[in-house]
Amino acid sequence: MKVILRVFGYMRKFWLAEVAAYASMLAINGVRLITPQLYRRIVDVGIDQGQMDVLLQSVLLLLGITAIQGLCRFGEGYFAEGVSQNVAYEIRNEVYRKLQSLSFSYHDQQQTGQLLSRTTSDVERLQRITGRGILRLVDAVILLVGTTIVIVRMNPLLSVLALALMPVIGIYMRQYITKMHPIFHIRQDQMADLTARLEQNLRGMAVVRGFAQEPAEIARFDADNTTVYNTSMTVARAGGFTGAFVLLLASIGSVLVLGVGGGLVINDMLTLGELVAFNSYMLQLIMPVRRLGTIFNMLGESQTSAERVFEILDARSEVENAPDAEKLGDIQGQVTFENVSFGYLGTSKVLSDLSFRIEPGQVVALLGPTGSGKSTIVNLIPRFYDVTEGAIKIDGKDIRTVTIESLREQIGMVLQETMLFGSTIRENITFGKPDATQEEIEAAAKAAAAHDFIMSMPQGYDTEVGERGVTLSGGQRQRIAIARALLLNPRILILDDATSSVDTDTEQQIQHALNQLMRGRTSFVIAQRVSTVRNADLILVIDGGKLVAQGKHSDLIRESGIYAEIYHRQLRPENGQLQHIALEGKAE
Repeated sequence: MKVILRVFGYMRKFWLAEVAAYASMLAINGVRLITPQLYRRIVDVGIDQGQMDVLLQSVLLLLGITAIQGLCRFGEGYFAEGVSQNVAYEIRNEVYRKLQSLSFSYHDQQQTGQLLSRTTSDVERLQRITGRGILRLVDAVILLVGTTIVIVRMNPLLSVLALALMPVIGIYMRQYITKMHPIFHIRQDQMADLTARLEQNLRGMAVVRGFAQEPAEIARFDADNTTVYNTSMTVARAGGFTGAFVLLLASIGSVLVLGVGGGLVINDMLTLGELVAFNSYMLQLIMPVRRLGTIFNMLGESQTSAERVFEILDARSEVENAPDAEKLGDIQGQVTFENVSFGYLGTSKVLSDLSFRIEPGQVVALLGPTGSGKSTIVNLIPRFYDVTEGAIKIDGKDIRTVTIESLREQIGMVLQETMLFGSTIRENITFGKPDATQEEIEAAAKAAAAHDFIMSMPQGYDTEVGERGVTLSGGQRQRIAIARALLLNPRILILDDATSSVDTDTEQQIQHALNQLMRGRTSFVIAQRVSTVRNADLILVIDGGKLVAQGKHSDLIRESGIYAEIYHRQLRPENGQLQHIALEGKAE
């Protein structure tokens, strides 16, 4: 119940609406407890004694309290739904904020579909329980207790018959919840897996069709869907049997009351009106008992959903601001790695004892085989991950001593996997600086060689790019991503293979603009092109997570056999003279 109580804690903020909902519910129950007494009066006085005025008054009073009950039912539903919607709103926002703050290492371990499921369907289940769910539970308990008190006062003998099986129902419901809770958890996990399967296939649709794997993927989805169906049917069978069994036990009491009560009426030990009223109370007694089965089922599902949601909210980020973190002010751009080592998720080291120093304004090219650790190095600078050993310093300050937000404000990034949002070109370029002027936007786009193709589109900068920029070519997406980074005017610029998806002519345009913009700005470039390496102020050669060589191209090509080999194998020099130099360097 700690989990459920934690969910209810979100309701405190909306206590006024809760009070209104529960006041309406109490008024409805008051009407329910009064109504059978009016039935008794109508039968015993109005009909049996032939008092037309009593009959008319009772009927009019019954109509009046029925109208009041309808009005209160509207208030109950409206205010309860308002609370549940607000709670869902608060939880969704809190989960989203948490997901935004968690480190990359957390997201590396999670499936996107799982997180989507927890943020949507699990929160929706919590919404149901915080709205009408808990209200119905309290309503059922109050009606059960109130009705029990009334029938005991009316006729103790019939009350014993009516309530005899209630303890059996309570014990059975407790066992049902205990048994079904793990099954609810399994079903939620299966639904999340199904969502993950769908999300992955929609994202990789081109690959699926390119390899003609539609039948295989349909079969895999069908298998996951079948698993969800089978578990859901298990839940449905158990819930259906429980509801029917509880109703049967409650109905047995009602039948006994009618049989014994009828005998009492025949023997003039009970009036017909009292039997009618008692039977009405019996029906009211059955209603909350039957409702409790549904509510307990909902509580079980909600407990599972709450556990899954709170797993996100309670997750600890491996990258957090230190308690005494200071804001990083304007920087010069000096970057120093001091004996840096790093491994993902406690695995073996990806980087080992890395030390180098980059002066402000230098253009640094990172060169090395695939998997050597180049992208890891640039991901450590904005603290996407924290170093395992050693320290990274900017202008002499350990980046762990400054706030993450102020650090990343100084860094512009164009990652290898270009990510655009499903909005306009303008909104994608201004993502990091929403208040940018049109002149600033166009200047950044021109510097990234993107302005011309943007203006050729039907709506220019207001053109929608589709989900993940699907309506644009790879080169166009990359140039917009470069413009987005340049608009920030960062002191440190990170380009992770930023020109890999453009043709030679476009690359020359971008490279010319970047050469101008890199001046006075510390720039890290993961290189896959000859021009990038040859023009860099410093080249860091990474192999097996270690720094094996560093220097300028002209020096390394002569002095480092490892560099010459990587340069020749990966970058494929553009003319025979460079190839000859590379081979000479390798021989040395």
